[in-house]
Amino acid sequence: MAKTTGKSRPRKSLADLEPPPRTKRPESLTSREQEILELIWAGFKNKEIGHRLKISVKTVEAHRANMMKKMRVSNTAQLLKTAIQSGVLRIR
Repeated sequence: MAKTTGKSRPRKSLADLEPPPRTKRPESLTSREQEILELIWAGFKNKEIGHRLKISVKTVEAHRANMMKKMRVSNTAQLLKTAIQSGVLRIR
């Protein structure tokens, strides 16, 4: 059994703990994600993107989910807004 030295450190409550600082963007988009992002911006649906790129709809959905995770957003509108604001997507 471990012996205590008599000196105890005060424990911080969970309310006092702060999360680690977040970096702005953890990862950049892959070329395929960038390509899909541009097609989303152009108004294509997942099925249309999959047909155009010769990939499955599930793969398109996975790329979209990965982009949303990287950009830390929860829907397509936020994804496009964040991509434009951060310079990932250029409006022509």
